[in-house]
This record gives sequence, structure tokens and C-alpha cells, in this order.
Amino acid sequence: MRPTRSVPIAAIATASALVLAGCAGSPAAAPAADVAADPVYDGTLTVLTKFGGAPLEDYFEDIAAAYEKKHPDVDVELIQETDQSIKDKTKTLTASQALPDIYFTWTGDWAENFISGGLAADLTELIAPGTEWGDRFGEASLSAFESDGKYYGIPLYNNGKFMGYNKSAFADAGVEVPTTFDELIETCAPLRAAGYEPIAFGNKDGWPALHYLQQLFAYNVPSDTLHADFDPETAAWDHPGYEASLTQFQTLVNDCTDSGKGTNGVLYTTAQEALAGGRAAMYYQEILEFDTVTAEGATLTTDDFGIFPLPVPDDADGDPQAIEGAPEGYLINARSPRAALAADFMKFVTEPEHAATLSSLPYGQPSTVVGAVTEQNSSKAVYEGIDRVNQASQLVAWLDTVTVPEVADAWLAGGEALISGSATPEEVLDSVRAANDGAK
Repeated sequence: MRPTRSVPIAAIATASALVLAGCAGSPAAAPAADVAADPVYDGTLTVLTKFGGAPLEDYFEDIAAAYEKKHPDVDVELIQETDQSIKDKTKTLTASQALPDIYFTWTGDWAENFISGGLAADLTELIAPGTEWGDRFGEASLSAFESDGKYYGIPLYNNGKFMGYNKSAFADAGVEVPTTFDELIETCAPLRAAGYEPIAFGNKDGWPALHYLQQLFAYNVPSDTLHADFDPETAAWDHPGYEASLTQFQTLVNDCTDSGKGTNGVLYTTAQEALAGGRAAMYYQEILEFDTVTAEGATLTTDDFGIFPLPVPDDADGDPQAIEGAPEGYLINARSPRAALAADFMKFVTEPEHAATLSSLPYGQPSTVVGAVTEQNSSKAVYEGIDRVNQASQLVAWLDTVTVPEVADAWLAGGEALISGSATPEEVLDSVRAANDGAK
């Protein structure tokens, strides 16, 4: 799940700037630790995770306990946050120059803020493709955290976006899995007539709208153009595929969701629960959510849960095989005196045994470690989703993390305005272009 309007992405960049503008005694001015040095197994190691809340929080707690048992003089202090709270926590810790030794990151501009700000340790010597540690991962996962030929992140799990659906709801309505975007819209009326909300959707946090838009952009805009538009220096945001995508998204919200223009007031978790509770037929979700909608207590069973990519619109000019998604992972504080110990801990976290556990129930977070996701240890949907991600022509990163903060915030505001009807597609694009010009 992605950064939200409640904590603007620009706040992270601002916080980084505060650190870099610090006094001579600040962490930014301190000598960087050698991550490749022999670790000293002593003292407290701090880790900021995005696994707060059941069932995920047990994962790092168990690994921390195992590491402490192996190294009795080390105390692993976990700061466990959720998808939403981690933005506030990261902002506060960065601004107060108190980033932990290890901290969670998304890919794209989010990670780049820390890399360019000198807050992420260069791990190239340890984790680049061809190294012993690096060879645990696929090159695509490692490259997601690469900058100027150097590698900074430890990819923990992979992710992609798919439409989850209730097979029984489709059978009740007499509809098939759609293969085009128009067919997707056409399923909504019979699904509603059968007593289901066709597509559960909540945009109170801002990013769910951008997930639809980025996948549609990947379909409707040529890949070279799309990737050029992620950089303010080369961006134009003027391909007709953008306006087409915005219009298609409006149609989906108006024709296929029960809340329509009111979805800006609905939480994404409420939409998630509507599919899990059997009230909705579809919900657009990340692989990381698959096992949540069929967890113990859910009405939707694993046998009834299926997935398919958001269907491609007719006459699309982009890449029909692209999937929106990106690995998520961790950075090591470049100014940490325990950087070598931090690297050792993350090697421990990404050992094949722990990677397999992460991929298994109840966690269902598909590890980036090669071979960790299997039909034996993962649910059918997670295994299928990762297989589709691995076969995709490319992974197109989240719109609000791959763009610079000013443009990301313009897209977040634009998605909300598009849903409420307070802005037309062309007006949204005008605001994005203006933000882009201001970011050059």
C-alpha cells in the first residue's frame, strides 16, 4: 500500500533536507560506517518495519528473537508500524535525525529521497548481482533499489496489482472473467442485479485511485513515453492515453461502485472487507492482500477467490503485458555505527528458511528470494500472482512513489477531484503539468 495525502510525500523530502542542513555534529555529517566490515555482535539494533498489526507483526518478532538467541549480546528493538502509520513515523524520525539502523522503504522516488540525501548506505559490495547475498534475489528485485549503478536496498517481498473476484458471485450473475476493459464494465450491471456491489472501492487514503490510473497508463501510453514522464526534466504528460485512462477510471467508479463520487470517504479496508464478507464481487488489490480477504473469519473462501489483471482497453497504445507493482524492502542508515551488524541481520532475515516462512500463511508476503514462493508453502492465489508478475513484460511502479513529490501530490489530489467530479480529466492533467513545471 502506498503513501497518502494525509502525509504528503514531499514531507519526506523536506525532512531529508532538514537532516542534510544539520550541524557538524549531526548524523549527516558523521563518518559513514563500513557495511562490509565484520559485524560486532553487541548492543541494540533498531528496525522500523511496515508489519505492525496481526498477523504480520509476529514475523519480525520471531526473527528478532531467533537472531538474539544466536547472538545473545544483541538486542533487536522493533518499531512496528502499519501501512498508514509508517509515513508519519518515517517523517518524524527523519526530521529529528533519529532514523533507525534499518528502515522500510518503497521503491522509486520515495527511496531516492533517502539515497540522494545520503541517508541510505551503499550496499553494492554486499548485494549487487553476482555477490553471494545478491544471488539470492532476481536482478529485477535488486534493480528496483539501484541508483547510478549502485545498490542500496534489500528487497524483502514482491508485489503486483490484480483484480480479486468472487467466483460464486460471477456464477450467480452469469458473467465470465472479462478480457477487455469494456467487458469489465459490462459485468457490473448483472453483478449488481445479482445482489453484489460489482467493484468495492475506497479512496479515503488517496492512493487506491492511483493504482487504477497507473495500470491504465501502462496500457494506454507507450512505455518510453510513460517512463520519460516520470522525470520532470523529460516529462510532458500530454499523450492522449492519459486522458483516455482518466475517463475510463471515471466510468469504472460511476458504473461499478456503489459509492460512486462518495468513494473518497470510504477506507480501502472497508472495500477489502466487502469482498472478504461476500458483499462485493470484485476488489482491486495487491498480492500482499490476497490471503487477508480469505483469512479465518472471512466469508470468501480460498476456493472461491480468483484473480485476473485489470483488463486492457481496446486500441490501447501501451504495453498490454505490463503489471503495476514493485518489490518493497529496507534501507540501512548510512550514518549508523551498527551498519555492518544491520547488514548481517538483514542477511539473516533473507535466508531461504525465513523467506519461505514469509511467503507462507499466515503472512502471505511473497519473498523476493528466488525459490521461496512455492505451491506448497503459498496460497494458490499468491503463487499465481507471483507467477504472473514474473512473466510480466515489465513492472510499472506505483504512481505516487515513482514520480517526484510535487507531481505525486498533484496526482493524489487529481484522483480525488476526478472521483468527486470537481475536475475534468483535462483539468487534472493541467494541474499535473503545472506541478511538473514547478519541480524542474
